[in-house]
Amino acid sequence: MKGYSAKSFTKDLTAGIIVAIIALPLSIALALASGVRPEQGIYTAIIAGFLISALGGSKVQIAGPTAAFASIVAGIVATDGMDGLVVATILAGIFLILMGIFKMGNLIKFIPYTITTGFTSGIAVTIFIGQVKDFLGLTFENSPIETIEKVAEIFRSISTINTTALLVGVISLAILIIWPHISKKIPGSLIAVLVSAALVKVMNLNVNTIGDLYTISSSLPHFTMPTVTYDTVRNVLPDAFTIAVLAAIESLLSCVVADGMIGSRHNSNMELVAQGIGNTASALFGGIPATGAIARTAANIKNGGRSPIAGMVHAIVLLITLLLLMPYAALIPMPCIAAILFMVAYNMSEWREFVDVIKESPKSDIMVLVATFTLTVVFDLVIAIGFGLVLASVLFMRRMADVTDVYGWKYIEEEDENYDEDSDTGNISLRYVPKDVLVFEITGPMFFGAADKINNVIFDKTKKAIILRMRSVPAMDTTSLNKLRELHAKCKKYNVVLIFSHVNDQPLQFMEKSGFIDDIGRENVCPSIDTALERAESI
Repeated sequence: MKGYSAKSFTKDLTAGIIVAIIALPLSIALALASGVRPEQGIYTAIIAGFLISALGGSKVQIAGPTAAFASIVAGIVATDGMDGLVVATILAGIFLILMGIFKMGNLIKFIPYTITTGFTSGIAVTIFIGQVKDFLGLTFENSPIETIEKVAEIFRSISTINTTALLVGVISLAILIIWPHISKKIPGSLIAVLVSAALVKVMNLNVNTIGDLYTISSSLPHFTMPTVTYDTVRNVLPDAFTIAVLAAIESLLSCVVADGMIGSRHNSNMELVAQGIGNTASALFGGIPATGAIARTAANIKNGGRSPIAGMVHAIVLLITLLLLMPYAALIPMPCIAAILFMVAYNMSEWREFVDVIKESPKSDIMVLVATFTLTVVFDLVIAIGFGLVLASVLFMRRMADVTDVYGWKYIEEEDENYDEDSDTGNISLRYVPKDVLVFEITGPMFFGAADKINNVIFDKTKKAIILRMRSVPAMDTTSLNKLRELHAKCKKYNVVLIFSHVNDQPLQFMEKSGFIDDIGRENVCPSIDTALERAESI
């Protein structure tokens, strides 16, 4: 806030008001998509939005409810009720705070792009399917929770379509699509809400509104302590972890986008702490999970917001709106809410990126993408992210195992020399190899997936020494070390000396810590192939 001026405040004030206008219909729509009351979306934008802006690691981050949480929140509410949601959100907040305290902000980069694209596209499809009922004005006999069940119910109930509701939905959707080409100052969602509400009210159309389905409160959010039991915690713990991961991913991605737009750098660990505090407070005051919203953050920047004040103003404007105008939200038609969420789903679907991965990526990446997407739609995010991470890790380990190799040098016997192709220059250099000595190259990481390749070292008990050249081994794990111990034991049995050449830092430190260096003898760990060959010749 150094150098903050009245001019800066004016810009932040303007940006905050505009972002609040954008956030108002979105917060209501996302609350309904999440299976909670309309005002709870506003509570979230007020409380989490204010705290995350005030405490966060980004100057311009705007936080609130986002589409990423809609399906998982709806699932928790359906199975564990509001107490379950509050407990899950508080646990997620605690996880986020711990992630920030232990400086885990950079760990988010270890979640593959294919997984984030897969579950984001899956969430978009889930949101779209969930809004078909209201867009068409269908009457469901059952209340399905799972996405596949909703699809089946839509087909069973298609004969109950309300053409008036469909017409209002189409008009709202048309406004949302066309309005940005007319004006970018006023959000299309607000225009769609005003036009559709006026249309339904003035013409007395037979279309469900928010007020027909929900009782809307304009009271201030109040502190509520949930009933916490062991069973509730056990049931929602996986969901809490998923909420924390999603909040971390979305908020940090939003920060990166914002950094590029304003030429700044965010503090990822402080951002996670703020996200944790914001989510915990949101849950305790009747809200739902929140995270950084990329679209609202971008709107803040484009309208002049350059400090946390803009995000705090956005929250205060929403608070005033809650107190003065919330009863009018009852007039908003449900098909309009559905149309807004259709646009949210389309904008977050990343279908172009999805298609690009299918066209351009290796089969293993396509497998991860399709699996994560399918599991998100068919089951839920917990299963999708867990399975996606495991599958991506296994496929990555397989690729690493494929590039790891152990092979022996080729010998020019008549000259009693050996040629060695330098991996950096491609030049072939000759080395004199003493009689009764074998030299083997190890390339690539030595880990459990590739440890069995140590067996490629052809053991010959008639030889006096075996040299293992490890200049191309960046890392080693316990499984690989145990394989080397087995090789050393076999060498020791037949009085064959095992010599290591050019061992890199991580493997060398690990061998030192485990006592393996003392087992083989420090004189048998050489800094280069030439000193290793000299050691072998002395033997």
